[in-house]
Amino acid sequence: MEQLLAAVDLGSNSFRLSIGRVVQHNGHAQIYTIDRLNESVRLAAGMGPDKYISPDAIERAVVILKRFNERLAGFHPNRVRAVATNTFRVARNLSEVLPAAEAAFGFPIEVISGHEEARLIFSGISNELPPSPNRRLMIDIGGGSTEVIIGKGLKPLLLSSLYMGCVSYTDKFFADGLITEERMNHAILAARRELEGITRQYRKTGWQEAYGSSGTAKGLIAILQENGMSKKGITLEGMELLRKRLIQDGKVDMRNLSGIKPHRAPVLAAGLAIMMAAFQELKIRQMLPGEGALRVGVLYDMLGRESEHDQRDQTVQQMMKRYQVDTRQSHRVHDAALQFFDQLKLPDTPEVQELQRQLGWAADLHEVGLSIAHADYHKHTAYVLEHADMPGFSNDDQALLSFLSLGHQGKLGKLKRFESTNAWWLTLLSLRLAVMLMRRREDRETLPLRLEARGKTVLIHVDHDWMANHPLTQASLQAEVQAWQSDINDLSLELV
Repeated sequence: MEQLLAAVDLGSNSFRLSIGRVVQHNGHAQIYTIDRLNESVRLAAGMGPDKYISPDAIERAVVILKRFNERLAGFHPNRVRAVATNTFRVARNLSEVLPAAEAAFGFPIEVISGHEEARLIFSGISNELPPSPNRRLMIDIGGGSTEVIIGKGLKPLLLSSLYMGCVSYTDKFFADGLITEERMNHAILAARRELEGITRQYRKTGWQEAYGSSGTAKGLIAILQENGMSKKGITLEGMELLRKRLIQDGKVDMRNLSGIKPHRAPVLAAGLAIMMAAFQELKIRQMLPGEGALRVGVLYDMLGRESEHDQRDQTVQQMMKRYQVDTRQSHRVHDAALQFFDQLKLPDTPEVQELQRQLGWAADLHEVGLSIAHADYHKHTAYVLEHADMPGFSNDDQALLSFLSLGHQGKLGKLKRFESTNAWWLTLLSLRLAVMLMRRREDRETLPLRLEARGKTVLIHVDHDWMANHPLTQASLQAEVQAWQSDINDLSLELV
């Protein structure tokens, strides 16, 4: 049976679905896209100044996600990954929007950071381009954010996500559709200010090839070439001619402009302003189209996870090195925590398998905070894991890591701000007991405890002879039982 993977990009302007077929060539996997759906949602346009997505915009999203759900009928959850970008990141009513979107779509939706979005965009474009020894600049102008990346081969060197997009800039500068020279100048200047913070570093690093991957870039290429404004790709001279045409017409006049798709017309002026600003600030001479982008990057990221080359493993190893984590101790806690987790015999579902992986990473990283201060180090760890740029990890992934690291010692009441599940608490229990047993930082051949889950009660079977000779651990275990009884209503512990 052929292996199919599906990726969904929930952007601020459009929702896109790509289904790819995995083909093996001489030990290397390649993804061939066999189906695509692209629907204009303009979710960012449905967000007011208060950062609340309107009911109408939510309904538009729900309708489209139901269509995607129909196309993905029969797909295993492990073969589908949906990522949400800037509008979801900043929405103040995300707690209302996300459940409605997931219910319509039928699969989990990950809200990813701008940095992670940039990494996946780079992966998607790079995997679709021929190999090259050159450094490559890539720009993706979305509805609410713009990602700017420099990379070489399949390795990103610089990743940035800027808070500007063709929908947000349309609302800010061209809300009524009127295009004037003054408005264009203001939009270009605003975009240049956003780019100013990265210009020096990017120009110093340099590149030999530039690619634009978004609908904005591809739309501009089509318009410039079909109207004789550019022979190949995007150039500043060509965009200047287009700018003058739009100002002359006072609007996007589709009758006098070949190559433009109807759904791109309302955001053309804003996208042009942002692209012109990028060319001016970064001194770009020519930009060619880059295929793939975010959704193809998601497909290759899924393929990596399937082939045990999960980007998240690499990220964890890099963080352990950066924060000088004691690897021997992290391995002790890692092994013990996973043993306890296995003993709980949770259902073998994709969600539980993912929890097991997250537990391992949390154990690896639980002492990151020691590099900041020994006092309350678990709080420092939790903050770092929640807010750091962690390639491969979604916002939800990092929230779970933060939950586990914050709760791996101390009182449990502090965790009530998290929207946790019973499975999360069982995962945390595994980590807490592992940290407790490995406090002396010594290797153990066998564990003196065994866990057994019975409904909402976890029985801790204890080697009483061993416990009699370890009064400190005995006291810690008794305190642990008390802590769960006083702070957590959904789970209780019992020493037997």
